[in-house]
Amino acid sequence: MSDPMDVLAPEHRRLRIGDAWRDAASGATFAVEDPATGGTIAEVADADVVDGLAALDAASRAMAEWAATPPRKRSELLTATYRALTERSEEVARLITLEMGKPLAEARAEVAYGAEFFRWFAEEAVRVEGRYSTAPAGGYRVLTVPKPVGPCVFVTPWNFPLAMGARKIAPALAAGCTTITKPAAQTPLTMLFLARIMEEVGVPPGVVNVVTTKRSGAVVSALLADGRTRKLSFTGSTEVGRVLLRQAADNVLRTSMELGGNAALIVCADADLDVALDGAMVAKMRNIGESCIAANRIYVEEPVREEFTARFAERMGALSVGHGLDDGVDVGALIDEASVTRIDELVTDAVDRGARVLVGGERPDGPGHFYPPTVLVDVPDDARMLKAEIFGPVAPIMSFTSDDEVLAKANDTEHGLVGYIFTRDLQRALRFTEGLDTGMVGINRGLISDPSAPFGGVKQSGIGKEGSHEGILEYLDLTYAAIDLP
Repeated sequence: MSDPMDVLAPEHRRLRIGDAWRDAASGATFAVEDPATGGTIAEVADADVVDGLAALDAASRAMAEWAATPPRKRSELLTATYRALTERSEEVARLITLEMGKPLAEARAEVAYGAEFFRWFAEEAVRVEGRYSTAPAGGYRVLTVPKPVGPCVFVTPWNFPLAMGARKIAPALAAGCTTITKPAAQTPLTMLFLARIMEEVGVPPGVVNVVTTKRSGAVVSALLADGRTRKLSFTGSTEVGRVLLRQAADNVLRTSMELGGNAALIVCADADLDVALDGAMVAKMRNIGESCIAANRIYVEEPVREEFTARFAERMGALSVGHGLDDGVDVGALIDEASVTRIDELVTDAVDRGARVLVGGERPDGPGHFYPPTVLVDVPDDARMLKAEIFGPVAPIMSFTSDDEVLAKANDTEHGLVGYIFTRDLQRALRFTEGLDTGMVGINRGLISDPSAPFGGVKQSGIGKEGSHEGILEYLDLTYAAIDLP
């Protein structure tokens, strides 16, 4: 097949600001790497503060006209984006695999998932409603009017380079906001391609701006310090999220923060083990385990621990590892060498503390950033991987003997994004759902992400919701008018 880079011409590897594709003011560029080979696949513009503020200029100029655009027109442009992404799915998927490393089948699934946000919020755009009512004491009326919050700054991660941008851009545009997206430096090409598609379908200049940079701290800080920015949405680590929240506080910005996770996956003795195995494989290995909602800790009730562990290890060991564009590959490359080193250190730490490796556990020789699917047992409570977000294809399995015991262990983390429960006992499932300190729960399924559902966590896993009807509310302010009417 053709080179995936053929879909993104050199002129579209620059900054998208207002109505132009332009070089960084300094002329600087940076290299984008294929994580499966370590080779450079493209050079893109490396923005500085002046470029970020130019994008904010463009977003601010476009704000009033876009906010006044009829909801139906905004809806039609979002629908057109959905259709264009669907029609060009293979091109987008190959580009995602090339810069991020995931297998092509998973990249295709991401395109379908990301495109669906544009379709969902196209439908929500025409359903933004206020209310009109009589004050309880009489004598006047209460009118509420939703309004777009204003120019939004988005900082998106590398693990889902299309979907995480789509999950922010689509509701913002539906609400009438303009946007500036700073994609991860490891995977800027997919977001640039999305900006090109949105330009082609007719989204007005200045509504969707993309600033690629390796100087994220300086550029984002300048944007947050400018009083014209009214909203920040970030997906990434809790550590960076805390920093951005402090900066956003100075201008009291609206914030949506989708931060780290440390998901527990609980398999009860009464579970259908075939269902539990399928769910655990998805929850652990979707996106090579590089997902905030990945199963980080697997707890299996003692009566079925041995059978589940043996079958799970067999399935993990059968997965093929290789370049994501090659046929038959199940597990692609991790994003960079630092990720491989970090995961290898977590495995070594667990083994040094007494854990046993059933499958994998050794980084391979050769080019690219690969780590094999790995299963560990007898992992002690003080192992670092039980506290850290693994973000890779490594599964520690522990046993439990009571619901109270496993709930206490599952909740023993600063994070609270998602938990997974496998049981055929409905009452037990509901008790776990209420007992887990998480924003989301998967019951007898390992895949929970859906544009129609509110995605988000509690504790230090984030603030706010993305997707669903709640997702558009994050981009709306509410004005209340008291109308004298005896």
